[in-house]
Amino acid sequence: MSSLPPAQRISGSNGDNWLDAPHGAWAVWHLDELAPTATVSRGTGPVRALPTAAREPSVDTLPVTRQDGSETTVRTVLEATDTDAFVVLQDGAIVHEEYAHDGAQTERHAVLSVTKSVVGCVVAVLAERGVLDPTAPVCAYVPELAGTGYGDATLRNLLDMRSGVRFVEAYSDPSSDLNEMERRVVDDGLHAYLRTLPQERPHGGSFRYRSSDTDVLGWVCEAATASPMASLMSDLVWQPIGAEADAYISCDGQGSAIHDGGLAARARDLARFGQMLLDGGTVPDVADGADTGHRTVIPARWLRDSWGVDSDIRSAFIDSPGELAYPGGWYRNQMWFRPGAHGDVLLCIGIHGQLVHVSRRTRTVCVKLSHWPQAVDLSRTQDTLRVCDTIGGSLTARRPHLSARPGRGLPGVAAGIRRNASTTHTWSTAAS
Repeated sequence: MSSLPPAQRISGSNGDNWLDAPHGAWAVWHLDELAPTATVSRGTGPVRALPTAAREPSVDTLPVTRQDGSETTVRTVLEATDTDAFVVLQDGAIVHEEYAHDGAQTERHAVLSVTKSVVGCVVAVLAERGVLDPTAPVCAYVPELAGTGYGDATLRNLLDMRSGVRFVEAYSDPSSDLNEMERRVVDDGLHAYLRTLPQERPHGGSFRYRSSDTDVLGWVCEAATASPMASLMSDLVWQPIGAEADAYISCDGQGSAIHDGGLAARARDLARFGQMLLDGGTVPDVADGADTGHRTVIPARWLRDSWGVDSDIRSAFIDSPGELAYPGGWYRNQMWFRPGAHGDVLLCIGIHGQLVHVSRRTRTVCVKLSHWPQAVDLSRTQDTLRVCDTIGGSLTARRPHLSARPGRGLPGVAAGIRRNASTTHTWSTAAS
Protein backbone atom coordinates (compact mmCIF):
# COMPACT_ATOMS: atom_id res chain seq x y z
CA MET A 1 0.00 0.00 0.00
CA SER A 2 1.36 3.42 -0.96
CA SER A 3 2.25 5.78 1.88
CA LEU A 4 0.96 8.75 -0.13
CA PRO A 5 -2.28 10.45 0.97
CA PRO A 6 -5.39 9.26 -0.91
CA ALA A 7 -5.67 12.39 -3.07
CA GLN A 8 -2.07 12.03 -4.26
CA ARG A 9 -2.46 8.30 -4.94
CA ILE A 10 -5.44 9.04 -7.18
CA SER A 11 -4.11 12.14 -8.94
CA GLY A 12 -0.88 10.26 -9.56
CA SER A 13 -2.88 8.02 -11.91
CA ASN A 14 -4.28 11.00 -13.87
CA GLY A 15 -7.40 10.99 -11.70
CA ASP A 16 -9.25 8.51 -13.91
CA ASN A 17 -9.24 5.86 -11.18
CA TRP A 18 -10.91 7.88 -8.44
CA LEU A 19 -14.02 5.69 -8.31
CA ASP A 20 -12.14 2.40 -8.55
CA ALA A 21 -11.66 0.21 -5.48
CA PRO A 22 -10.10 0.86 -3.05
CA HIS A 23 -10.07 4.61 -3.82
CA GLY A 24 -13.82 5.07 -4.17
CA ALA A 25 -14.68 4.68 -0.47
CA TRP A 26 -12.56 7.76 0.29
CA ALA A 27 -12.98 9.71 -2.94
CA VAL A 28 -16.78 9.98 -2.92
CA TRP A 29 -16.49 12.03 0.29
CA HIS A 30 -13.57 14.16 -0.98
CA LEU A 31 -14.31 15.10 -4.59
CA ASP A 32 -13.29 18.69 -3.84
CA GLU A 33 -9.74 17.47 -3.17
CA LEU A 34 -9.55 15.84 -6.60
CA ALA A 35 -11.03 18.44 -8.96
CA PRO A 36 -11.75 22.16 -9.14
CA THR A 37 -15.22 22.97 -7.82
CA ALA A 38 -17.75 25.79 -7.61
CA THR A 39 -19.95 26.37 -4.57
CA VAL A 40 -23.69 25.80 -4.78
CA SER A 41 -24.65 28.15 -1.98
CA ARG A 42 -27.48 27.45 0.44
CA GLY A 43 -27.82 31.20 0.91
CA THR A 44 -28.90 32.77 4.21
CA GLY A 45 -32.54 31.68 4.33
CA PRO A 46 -34.11 29.31 6.85
CA VAL A 47 -33.17 25.65 6.84
CA ARG A 48 -36.07 23.29 6.20
CA ALA A 49 -36.66 21.36 9.39
CA LEU A 50 -36.50 17.57 9.23
CA PRO A 51 -38.10 16.46 12.49
CA THR A 52 -37.48 13.01 13.85
CA ALA A 53 -40.51 10.78 13.37
CA ALA A 54 -42.27 9.20 16.32
CA ARG A 55 -40.36 6.15 17.45
CA GLU A 56 -40.65 3.37 14.88
CA PRO A 57 -39.46 -0.24 15.02
CA SER A 58 -36.03 -0.61 13.44
CA VAL A 59 -36.02 -1.14 9.68
CA ASP A 60 -32.94 -3.37 10.00
CA THR A 61 -34.83 -6.63 10.47
CA LEU A 62 -37.46 -6.09 7.78
CA PRO A 63 -37.44 -9.11 5.43
CA VAL A 64 -36.39 -8.49 1.80
CA THR A 65 -36.50 -10.87 -1.15
CA ARG A 66 -33.40 -10.23 -3.22
CA GLN A 67 -33.30 -10.28 -6.99
CA ASP A 68 -31.89 -13.83 -6.94
CA GLY A 69 -34.89 -15.01 -4.91
CA SER A 70 -33.05 -15.42 -1.62
CA GLU A 71 -34.55 -14.10 1.60
CA THR A 72 -32.59 -11.66 3.72
CA THR A 73 -33.03 -8.42 5.71
CA VAL A 74 -32.69 -4.71 5.05
CA ARG A 75 -29.54 -4.61 7.19
CA THR A 76 -27.88 -7.37 5.18
CA VAL A 77 -28.54 -5.61 1.89
CA LEU A 78 -27.28 -2.25 3.18
CA GLU A 79 -24.06 -3.85 4.37
CA ALA A 80 -23.62 -5.86 1.18
CA THR A 81 -23.99 -2.82 -1.07
CA ASP A 82 -21.24 -0.56 0.30
CA THR A 83 -23.66 1.94 1.83
CA ASP A 84 -22.05 5.26 2.82
CA ALA A 85 -25.25 7.03 3.89
CA PHE A 86 -28.89 6.02 4.12
CA VAL A 87 -31.68 8.41 5.06
CA VAL A 88 -35.41 7.65 5.05
CA LEU A 89 -38.19 10.24 5.38
CA GLN A 90 -41.91 9.69 5.67
CA ASP A 91 -44.13 12.77 5.44
CA GLY A 92 -41.00 14.90 5.77
CA ALA A 93 -39.82 13.38 9.06
CA ILE A 94 -36.67 11.30 9.53
CA VAL A 95 -37.47 7.65 10.16
CA HIS A 96 -33.96 6.27 9.70
CA GLU A 97 -30.48 7.78 9.24
CA GLU A 98 -27.05 6.17 9.18
CA TYR A 99 -23.53 6.80 7.88
CA ALA A 100 -20.56 4.50 7.28
CA HIS A 101 -17.09 4.37 5.72
CA ASP A 102 -15.92 7.64 7.33
CA GLY A 103 -19.07 9.44 6.22
CA ALA A 104 -21.05 11.75 8.47
CA GLN A 105 -24.17 13.88 8.51
CA THR A 106 -22.01 16.98 7.97
CA GLU A 107 -20.01 15.59 5.02
CA ARG A 108 -20.78 16.02 1.32
CA HIS A 109 -20.85 12.95 -0.91
CA ALA A 110 -20.46 12.85 -4.69
CA VAL A 111 -23.88 12.08 -6.17
CA LEU A 112 -22.72 11.63 -9.78
CA SER A 113 -25.69 11.45 -12.17
CA VAL A 114 -28.20 12.52 -9.53
CA THR A 115 -26.81 15.87 -10.69
CA LYS A 116 -28.80 15.44 -13.91
CA SER A 117 -32.11 15.58 -12.04
CA VAL A 118 -31.09 18.84 -10.37
CA VAL A 119 -30.20 20.28 -13.78
CA GLY A 120 -33.62 19.14 -15.00
CA CYS A 121 -35.22 21.13 -12.18
CA VAL A 122 -33.22 24.21 -13.19
CA VAL A 123 -34.64 23.84 -16.69
CA ALA A 124 -38.14 23.48 -15.22
CA VAL A 125 -37.94 26.83 -13.46
CA LEU A 126 -36.37 28.62 -16.44
CA ALA A 127 -39.07 27.21 -18.73
CA GLU A 128 -41.81 28.34 -16.35
CA ARG A 129 -40.33 31.85 -16.37
CA GLY A 130 -40.21 31.92 -20.16
CA VAL A 131 -36.42 32.00 -20.31
CA LEU A 132 -36.31 28.62 -22.07
CA ASP A 133 -38.68 26.98 -24.53
CA PRO A 134 -38.40 23.18 -24.42
CA THR A 135 -39.54 22.98 -28.07
CA ALA A 136 -36.74 25.28 -29.30
CA PRO A 137 -33.52 23.95 -30.87
CA VAL A 138 -30.25 24.02 -28.98
CA CYS A 139 -28.67 26.40 -31.49
CA ALA A 140 -31.23 29.07 -30.55
CA TYR A 141 -29.44 29.40 -27.22
CA VAL A 142 -25.91 28.19 -28.05
CA PRO A 143 -24.95 29.40 -31.56
CA GLU A 144 -21.59 27.63 -31.19
CA LEU A 145 -23.44 24.32 -31.60
CA ALA A 146 -25.10 25.27 -34.91
CA GLY A 147 -24.05 22.80 -37.57
CA THR A 148 -22.94 20.20 -35.00
CA GLY A 149 -24.71 17.01 -34.00
CA TYR A 150 -26.61 18.88 -31.31
CA GLY A 151 -27.52 22.00 -33.26
CA ASP A 152 -31.03 20.99 -34.34
CA ALA A 153 -31.91 18.89 -31.29
CA THR A 154 -34.63 20.46 -29.15
CA LEU A 155 -34.39 20.95 -25.42
CA ARG A 156 -37.18 18.38 -25.10
CA ASN A 157 -34.98 15.86 -26.93
CA LEU A 158 -32.23 16.49 -24.39
CA LEU A 159 -34.52 16.45 -21.35
CA ASP A 160 -35.72 12.97 -22.29
CA MET A 161 -32.36 11.78 -23.68
CA ARG A 162 -33.79 11.24 -27.13
CA SER A 163 -31.28 13.16 -29.19
CA GLY A 164 -29.84 11.45 -32.27
CA VAL A 165 -26.24 12.23 -31.33
CA ARG A 166 -23.68 9.44 -31.33
CA PHE A 167 -22.39 9.02 -27.78
CA VAL A 168 -21.66 5.63 -26.23
CA GLU A 169 -22.05 5.56 -22.44
CA ALA A 170 -19.87 2.52 -21.73
CA TYR A 171 -18.19 2.91 -18.36
CA SER A 172 -15.86 -0.10 -18.55
CA ASP A 173 -14.64 0.57 -22.10
CA PRO A 174 -11.64 2.94 -22.03
CA SER A 175 -12.29 3.91 -25.65
CA SER A 176 -15.97 4.80 -25.16
CA ASP A 177 -17.24 8.32 -25.80
CA LEU A 178 -17.91 8.79 -22.09
CA ASN A 179 -14.34 8.01 -21.08
CA GLU A 180 -12.95 10.02 -23.97
CA MET A 181 -15.01 12.99 -22.80
CA GLU A 182 -13.71 12.65 -19.25
CA ARG A 183 -10.12 12.64 -20.51
CA ARG A 184 -10.52 15.58 -22.84
CA VAL A 185 -12.43 17.93 -20.57
CA VAL A 186 -9.40 18.27 -18.31
CA ASP A 187 -7.41 20.14 -20.96
CA ASP A 188 -9.76 21.08 -23.79
CA GLY A 189 -12.89 21.73 -21.72
CA LEU A 190 -16.37 20.28 -21.97
CA HIS A 191 -17.68 22.73 -24.58
CA ALA A 192 -14.91 21.95 -27.06
CA TYR A 193 -15.63 18.24 -26.83
CA LEU A 194 -19.40 18.58 -27.18
CA ARG A 195 -18.93 20.44 -30.48
CA THR A 196 -17.24 17.34 -31.95
CA LEU A 197 -20.12 14.88 -31.41
CA PRO A 198 -21.89 13.88 -34.65
CA GLN A 199 -25.55 13.08 -35.26
CA GLU A 200 -26.14 9.47 -36.25
CA ARG A 201 -29.95 9.26 -36.42
CA PRO A 202 -33.00 11.57 -36.28
CA HIS A 203 -33.63 13.39 -33.03
CA GLY A 204 -36.68 12.34 -31.01
CA GLY A 205 -36.28 8.57 -31.42
CA SER A 206 -35.83 5.96 -28.71
CA PHE A 207 -34.34 6.72 -25.32
CA ARG A 208 -30.57 6.29 -25.01
CA TYR A 209 -28.78 7.31 -21.84
CA ARG A 210 -26.22 9.96 -22.79
CA SER A 211 -24.43 12.15 -20.27
CA SER A 212 -23.56 14.49 -23.12
CA ASP A 213 -27.26 15.40 -23.51
CA THR A 214 -27.27 16.79 -19.97
CA ASP A 215 -24.00 18.63 -20.52
CA VAL A 216 -25.48 20.42 -23.51
CA LEU A 217 -28.66 21.13 -21.53
CA GLY A 218 -26.58 22.73 -18.78
CA TRP A 219 -24.68 24.77 -21.35
CA VAL A 220 -28.01 26.03 -22.70
CA CYS A 221 -29.10 27.11 -19.20
CA GLU A 222 -25.89 29.03 -18.68
CA ALA A 223 -26.02 30.68 -22.11
CA ALA A 224 -29.67 31.72 -21.74
CA THR A 225 -29.11 33.31 -18.33
CA ALA A 226 -25.46 34.40 -18.52
CA SER A 227 -25.07 32.66 -15.15
CA PRO A 228 -22.92 29.66 -14.15
CA MET A 229 -24.68 26.45 -13.23
CA ALA A 230 -23.52 26.67 -9.61
CA SER A 231 -25.40 29.96 -9.25
CA LEU A 232 -28.48 28.64 -11.07
CA MET A 233 -28.64 25.55 -8.85
CA SER A 234 -28.24 27.73 -5.79
CA ASP A 235 -30.83 30.36 -6.72
CA LEU A 236 -33.46 28.07 -8.26
CA VAL A 237 -33.16 24.83 -6.26
CA TRP A 238 -30.75 24.69 -3.33
CA GLN A 239 -31.81 27.84 -1.50
CA PRO A 240 -35.55 27.36 -2.18
CA ILE A 241 -35.60 23.79 -0.77
CA GLY A 242 -34.11 25.04 2.51
CA ALA A 243 -30.82 23.17 2.26
CA GLU A 244 -28.80 23.16 5.46
CA ALA A 245 -25.36 23.33 3.82
CA ASP A 246 -23.65 24.47 0.65
CA ALA A 247 -23.19 21.82 -2.01
CA TYR A 248 -20.52 22.04 -4.68
CA ILE A 249 -20.14 21.01 -8.31
CA SER A 250 -16.91 19.92 -9.97
CA CYS A 251 -15.65 21.78 -13.03
CA ASP A 252 -13.57 21.07 -16.12
CA GLY A 253 -10.16 22.55 -16.88
CA GLN A 254 -11.81 25.71 -18.21
CA GLY A 255 -13.98 26.26 -15.14
CA SER A 256 -17.25 25.00 -16.68
CA ALA A 257 -19.48 22.88 -14.45
CA ILE A 258 -19.75 19.13 -15.06
CA HIS A 259 -23.53 19.15 -15.49
CA ASP A 260 -23.86 15.40 -15.96
CA GLY A 261 -22.40 14.29 -12.63
CA GLY A 262 -20.34 16.83 -10.70
CA LEU A 263 -22.55 17.58 -7.69
CA ALA A 264 -21.62 16.70 -4.10
CA ALA A 265 -24.04 17.30 -1.21
CA ARG A 266 -25.12 16.19 2.23
CA ALA A 267 -27.48 13.23 2.39
CA ARG A 268 -30.04 15.21 4.38
CA ASP A 269 -30.14 17.93 1.72
CA LEU A 270 -30.73 15.30 -0.95
CA ALA A 271 -33.62 14.08 1.22
CA ARG A 272 -34.97 17.64 1.25
CA PHE A 273 -34.69 17.69 -2.54
CA GLY A 274 -36.58 14.40 -2.77
CA GLN A 275 -39.26 15.62 -0.37
CA MET A 276 -39.81 18.70 -2.55
CA LEU A 277 -40.37 16.40 -5.52
CA LEU A 278 -42.74 14.25 -3.46
CA ASP A 279 -44.73 17.32 -2.42
CA GLY A 280 -45.48 18.35 -5.97
CA GLY A 281 -42.61 20.84 -6.24
CA THR A 282 -43.49 22.75 -3.05
CA VAL A 283 -41.85 23.37 0.33
CA PRO A 284 -43.19 24.76 3.61
CA ASP A 285 -43.15 28.56 3.65
CA VAL A 286 -41.78 29.55 7.03
CA ALA A 287 -41.50 33.19 8.09
CA ASP A 288 -40.22 34.19 11.54
CA GLY A 289 -40.60 30.61 12.66
CA ALA A 290 -44.28 30.41 11.67
CA ASP A 291 -45.64 28.09 8.98
CA THR A 292 -47.44 30.33 6.48
CA GLY A 293 -48.38 27.67 3.93
CA HIS A 294 -46.36 26.38 1.00
CA ARG A 295 -44.42 27.92 -1.84
CA THR A 296 -43.49 26.53 -5.22
CA VAL A 297 -39.96 25.54 -6.17
CA ILE A 298 -40.67 23.44 -9.27
CA PRO A 299 -43.90 24.00 -11.24
CA ALA A 300 -46.47 21.30 -10.52
CA ARG A 301 -47.26 20.88 -14.21
CA TRP A 302 -43.63 19.96 -14.88
CA LEU A 303 -43.89 17.15 -12.34
CA ARG A 304 -47.31 16.08 -13.65
CA ASP A 305 -45.72 15.80 -17.08
CA SER A 306 -42.86 13.79 -15.59
CA TRP A 307 -44.99 11.31 -13.61
CA GLY A 308 -47.47 10.90 -16.45
CA VAL A 309 -46.52 8.47 -19.21
CA ASP A 310 -48.04 8.16 -22.67
CA SER A 311 -47.44 5.67 -25.47
CA ASP A 312 -44.69 7.78 -27.05
CA ILE A 313 -42.65 7.99 -23.84
CA ARG A 314 -43.12 4.28 -23.06
CA SER A 315 -42.30 3.24 -26.61
CA ALA A 316 -39.09 5.25 -26.51
CA PHE A 317 -38.08 3.52 -23.27
CA ILE A 318 -39.14 -0.01 -24.11
CA ASP A 319 -36.90 0.15 -27.18
CA SER A 320 -33.86 0.85 -24.99
CA PRO A 321 -31.55 -1.04 -22.62
CA GLY A 322 -33.25 0.81 -19.77
CA GLU A 323 -36.22 -1.54 -20.05
CA LEU A 324 -34.04 -4.42 -18.84
CA ALA A 325 -33.12 -2.59 -15.64
CA TYR A 326 -36.48 -0.89 -15.00
CA PRO A 327 -39.20 -2.90 -16.77
CA GLY A 328 -42.35 -0.89 -17.31
CA GLY A 329 -40.48 2.33 -16.61
CA TRP A 330 -39.79 5.57 -18.45
CA TYR A 331 -37.38 8.51 -18.51
CA ARG A 332 -38.65 12.08 -18.49
CA ASN A 333 -37.18 15.49 -17.65
CA GLN A 334 -33.86 14.01 -16.48
CA MET A 335 -35.54 11.61 -14.04
CA TRP A 336 -36.23 7.87 -14.07
CA PHE A 337 -39.57 6.24 -13.21
CA ARG A 338 -40.43 2.62 -12.49
CA PRO A 339 -43.46 0.65 -11.31
CA GLY A 340 -42.67 -0.41 -7.75
CA ALA A 341 -44.27 -2.76 -5.28
CA HIS A 342 -46.36 0.16 -3.99
CA GLY A 343 -47.03 2.21 -7.11
CA ASP A 344 -44.88 4.18 -9.50
CA VAL A 345 -41.65 5.59 -8.10
CA LEU A 346 -39.49 8.55 -9.16
CA LEU A 347 -35.76 7.85 -9.16
CA CYS A 348 -32.75 10.14 -9.32
CA ILE A 349 -29.87 7.76 -10.06
CA GLY A 350 -26.09 8.00 -10.10
CA ILE A 351 -23.53 5.34 -10.96
CA HIS A 352 -21.68 3.48 -8.20
CA GLY A 353 -24.87 3.33 -6.12
CA GLN A 354 -26.28 6.86 -5.70
CA LEU A 355 -30.07 7.03 -5.35
CA VAL A 356 -32.96 9.30 -4.40
CA HIS A 357 -36.12 7.16 -4.29
CA VAL A 358 -39.47 9.01 -4.15
CA SER A 359 -42.67 7.04 -3.54
CA ARG A 360 -45.97 8.93 -3.59
CA ARG A 361 -48.10 6.04 -2.39
CA THR A 362 -45.98 5.35 0.71
CA ARG A 363 -45.13 9.05 1.19
CA THR A 364 -41.47 8.16 1.59
CA VAL A 365 -38.12 9.44 0.37
CA CYS A 366 -35.06 7.20 0.59
CA VAL A 367 -31.55 8.50 -0.07
CA LYS A 368 -28.76 5.94 -0.47
CA LEU A 369 -25.17 6.96 -1.18
CA SER A 370 -22.59 4.30 -1.92
CA HIS A 371 -19.21 3.43 -3.44
CA TRP A 372 -19.87 0.33 -5.54
CA PRO A 373 -16.80 -1.13 -7.28
CA GLN A 374 -18.66 -1.23 -10.61
CA ALA A 375 -20.32 1.80 -12.18
CA VAL A 376 -23.45 -0.22 -12.94
CA ASP A 377 -24.46 -3.29 -10.95
CA LEU A 378 -27.94 -4.55 -11.82
CA SER A 379 -28.12 -6.97 -8.89
CA ARG A 380 -27.21 -4.30 -6.33
CA THR A 381 -29.58 -1.85 -7.98
CA GLN A 382 -32.53 -4.21 -7.81
CA ASP A 383 -31.77 -5.22 -4.22
CA THR A 384 -31.56 -1.55 -3.23
CA LEU A 385 -34.88 -0.76 -4.88
CA ARG A 386 -36.48 -3.69 -3.07
CA VAL A 387 -35.16 -2.34 0.24
CA CYS A 388 -36.74 1.05 -0.45
CA ASP A 389 -40.03 -0.55 -1.49
CA THR A 390 -40.02 -2.76 1.60
CA ILE A 391 -39.37 0.09 4.01
CA GLY A 392 -42.02 2.30 2.41
CA GLY A 393 -44.59 -0.47 2.48
CA SER A 394 -43.87 -1.31 6.10
CA LEU A 395 -44.09 2.32 7.25
CA THR A 396 -47.36 2.83 5.42
CA ALA A 397 -48.85 -0.32 6.92
CA ARG A 398 -47.99 0.98 10.38
CA ARG A 399 -49.37 4.46 9.66
CA PRO A 400 -51.93 4.08 6.87
CA HIS A 401 -53.46 7.57 7.16
CA LEU A 402 -53.52 9.77 4.09
CA SER A 403 -51.07 12.62 4.25
CA ALA A 404 -52.37 16.17 4.18
CA ARG A 405 -49.16 17.39 2.55
CA PRO A 406 -49.43 18.95 -0.93
CA GLY A 407 -48.62 17.00 -4.05
CA ARG A 408 -50.73 13.95 -3.27
CA GLY A 409 -52.11 12.66 -6.53
CA LEU A 410 -50.81 15.53 -8.65
CA PRO A 411 -53.99 16.56 -10.52
CA GLY A 412 -54.09 15.13 -14.02
CA VAL A 413 -52.13 11.98 -13.20
CA ALA A 414 -53.78 8.71 -12.20
CA ALA A 415 -51.61 5.72 -11.27
CA GLY A 416 -48.78 7.10 -13.35
CA ILE A 417 -50.84 7.39 -16.54
CA ARG A 418 -51.60 10.82 -17.92
CA ARG A 419 -55.31 11.24 -18.54
CA ASN A 420 -56.29 11.91 -22.13
CA ALA A 421 -52.73 11.10 -23.11
CA SER A 422 -51.53 12.06 -26.53
CA THR A 423 -48.75 10.27 -28.33
CA THR A 424 -47.34 13.62 -29.41
CA HIS A 425 -47.61 15.53 -26.10
CA THR A 426 -44.76 17.90 -25.23
CA TRP A 427 -44.47 20.29 -22.30
CA SER A 428 -43.94 23.88 -23.23
CA THR A 429 -44.22 27.28 -21.59
CA ALA A 430 -47.70 27.55 -23.06
CA ALA A 431 -48.99 24.30 -21.56
CA SER A 432 -51.63 24.38 -18.87
